Amino acid sequence: MKFIHTSDWHIGRQLHNESLLDEQALMLQQIASLAAEHGVDALVVAGDIYDRAIPPANAVALLNRFLDTLLLELKIPVIMIAGNHDSHERLGFGARQMSGSGLHICGPLERHIKPVRIESDSGAALFYPIPYAEPAMVRQLFEVELSSHQDAMALLLDEVLGQDGDGLPKVVVAHCFLDGGSGSDSERPLSIGGADRIDPMLFSAFDYAALGHLHGPQFKGAPHVRYSGSPLKYSFSEQHQNKSVSLVELQAGQPAVIELLPLTPRRDVRIIEGYLQQLLEQAPTDPGREDYLMVRLLDTQALLDPMGKLRSHYPNVLHLERTGLMARQASGDVERDRVQKGELEMFSDFFGQVQGEPMSDAQRQLMTGLIEALHREESR
Repeated sequence: MKFIHTSDWHIGRQLHNESLLDEQALMLQQIASLAAEHGVDALVVAGDIYDRAIPPANAVALLNRFLDTLLLELKIPVIMIAGNHDSHERLGFGARQMSGSGLHICGPLERHIKPVRIESDSGAALFYPIPYAEPAMVRQLFEVELSSHQDAMALLLDEVLGQDGDGLPKVVVAHCFLDGGSGSDSERPLSIGGADRIDPMLFSAFDYAALGHLHGPQFKGAPHVRYSGSPLKYSFSEQHQNKSVSLVELQAGQPAVIELLPLTPRRDVRIIEGYLQQLLEQAPTDPGREDYLMVRLLDTQALLDPMGKLRSHYPNVLHLERTGLMARQASGDVERDRVQKGELEMFSDFFGQVQGEPMSDAQRQLMTGLIEALHREESR
């Protein structure tokens, strides 16, 4: 039994107001190609299919085209659950009717968690989908007293483990935050103050735990308790993550065999740092100059339209930080007497940016006189 585990697609997401839909379309094409290449028996998506509860129409159309490819062309069943970004009811619409075509969607949480049985030439496995659920929802549905994500997940997993699996491998699919997991800026907190953390050992009894929510690929507690991570970088804090999907092979009585299959985006998401002129000069030889970039400038002087100049060489600069200028301000170098002494130099920098050449001696003398006259006028 082989399947691909992925999660946190966030279809329809933007990065600093830049639509990522084309990047997501390419990403889904790669996932479909990997599923066909490795002859998998199922695709598992562990939540956050869309980026928001009411996704844009083009995001829904993109998912529809992908499912056509998987279900109709490749004949690969798909199991997906709702994450904290999804609308459970909207995602789960028509789920019972679509299950006959191989699309198994678990939107709203149900009291009895029914397994999805996937058959293969080498055997079968049971997949138990558990959509993201707040503790209050679990408390109301099961009519028990509990207040934490830990208690809620423990109850749900006990419900699953108590079912007779006929000796078949058991896979749980869930969307949660494991204690000790490494997060990123693009993940929406599930609760405040760490109350959303769950002990990884709750999942240890399963043959594999296909988890979603954290965007970096990682495992906690045991190698088979695993986050696939998001297939794209959704914040600059993820610049060093290597995105992938997890290929999992199960055999009864044997540990899961896991392989990470890398995904290659058309444009990377990364941070570059340096002086403006230095970055402009190195742009022609930068193979990633069309990447989505955050630029941190080390220049401490005034600059004329740095964003415009950067975008003329790096067309997808999304965010600019003046770290050099902020560091100088933090060090107290802009005290009033320092500002007054530097006015001529500040104007000189500005003049050079506009004219493309430094001021002449006569122009410097003229500006010196004007600045001194202004200070005399202020002191009257």
